[in-house]
Amino acid sequence: MNDFTAGRASGRGGESEIADAMKELDMWKAKVEEADCLKDDLTLEACKQQDAKQQANKDMVCAKEQQEKYREDSVQASSAIEGEILRLQRDNKDLADRLTNAKDVLESKRTEFKQLTQKLKFCAQTPDIKLMFKQKEDGEDEVSPHISGLYTITQKPTTMLTGGQALITFEKKEVASRILKLPKCSVSCEQKVFEVRPKKLTLGSSVKFAVQLDVSKKELLFSGVRSAMPPERIRDRLESSFSKPSRGGGEVEEVEYDHDTGTGKVTFINTGVADSLALIGEYRVDLDPQVNIKVEPVFQYNLKRFQTFCGAPERSVLLDNITDVDEEDEMSDMLEIFFQKSTNSGGEIESLNYVSNGLERLALFDVL
Repeated sequence: MNDFTAGRASGRGGESEIADAMKELDMWKAKVEEADCLKDDLTLEACKQQDAKQQANKDMVCAKEQQEKYREDSVQASSAIEGEILRLQRDNKDLADRLTNAKDVLESKRTEFKQLTQKLKFCAQTPDIKLMFKQKEDGEDEVSPHISGLYTITQKPTTMLTGGQALITFEKKEVASRILKLPKCSVSCEQKVFEVRPKKLTLGSSVKFAVQLDVSKKELLFSGVRSAMPPERIRDRLESSFSKPSRGGGEVEEVEYDHDTGTGKVTFINTGVADSLALIGEYRVDLDPQVNIKVEPVFQYNLKRFQTFCGAPERSVLLDNITDVDEEDEMSDMLEIFFQKSTNSGGEIESLNYVSNGLERLALFDVL
């Protein structure tokens, strides 16, 4: 090999090394660029993370502020609720005190009312008066649309006699007064002696009142009307049926009918028709088919002259603590004999009722 050939070979080796170096340089440039891109991405991601961290810190601060606000609101609400509860408790206590005071006032008024009622009760005897009727009053001949009546009801005072008691009524109240002054009476008859204790008899309250009853002679109630016809047609049929004199009806002024209940009221023009049909109790009407319906009178009542009274009979004495020593009739005879004698502070007896042990008897008193 000559020198030229060796030089060419050496030059080719240097070019190859340069080419390899250039390739390696390009490779490292690419890696540097890739590293720069990765660095930029990491920097951007770090910035995003920093922003997210800052936003999270802001959110946490806001959450803490909101939590603190909620806590303050909760404390204020709790304080307001506690204050309202205290106010309601005070109001409730005030109302309870007012209710107690009102009950006390009501009880006081009731006691006062009872005392006034007792003071205002009286017993009056009406003298007999002779009446002479000279002429009729104006309008007395007119026909009344009602049958009127006044009924007086009196509840008799009562007392329950139990075993070992007797009720004795004297003819004079002075005798009863003398007997009541005795603490006890030793009754002896046919070698039998037993003691009795006289007691004043107090009766419970009774009532007396009058009822004003007015029965209409024109109006009549009816019930039991059942039909599939329209209400207006049923009303016309009822008016036509009640207008027939052959069935005891008469000229009708008005018919009131309730289709839901099947009841109503008929008003006649003339008096006497309604009360006559009311005595029969039923009436035949022309429905589909003919049926008998129930009829009854129309009446009104008013309470008048209501009175309450109580007291003690002046001529009656209750004999208590009596021991049975004989049959009931024999005991009654012994008591009557004893209390008839003036030496025993007794007098004439109107009635005497004795109740044996183990029995009860209700005593009724007449009201003057």
